[in-house]
Amino acid sequence: MAGRIIKTLILAPNAIYMTQIPTPENLRDIGLKATGPRMKILDFFHQNGGTHFSAEDVFMALAKEDKEIGLATVYRVLTQFEQAGLLLRSHFESSKGDSRAIYELNEGQHHDHLVCIDCGHVEEFVDEAIEKRQRDIAKNLGFKLQEHSLAMYGQCQKKNCRNKQAK
Repeated sequence: MAGRIIKTLILAPNAIYMTQIPTPENLRDIGLKATGPRMKILDFFHQNGGTHFSAEDVFMALAKEDKEIGLATVYRVLTQFEQAGLLLRSHFESSKGDSRAIYELNEGQHHDHLVCIDCGHVEEFVDEAIEKRQRDIAKNLGFKLQEHSLAMYGQCQKKNCRNKQAK
């Protein structure tokens, strides 16, 4: 079994999509204080839009610049941002039994994921034929589709995959 995905989408009523450069006002508008760690983490995601990060990835990247941000702070801020609708969280499981939460900016656009079972690299994609088929399946089974997620698992076949670990 390749794995499964658990996707969490919690949107606060006043959530904003992060397609703009984050400002302290953005955080205040959704009821969060604009602290240094929050702004650094939000800026990190904005600078790396379209990329998926675990809490450990965020911590290690920020620790290079700021020794004052702890791992517990990163976890707490990621949870707050998810609850506020700024970030989306997904859980991808590999065939090796590994599971980890990854976060990405909520840019307001639905997409699905292709996950490498070797290195965990995640690619986003949108395919209208797949989207239509999912809506049709739900309708045929008597459901009104509210939300969905799709993750496909495989092994990257790119010769120069920067994520592939040396064997």
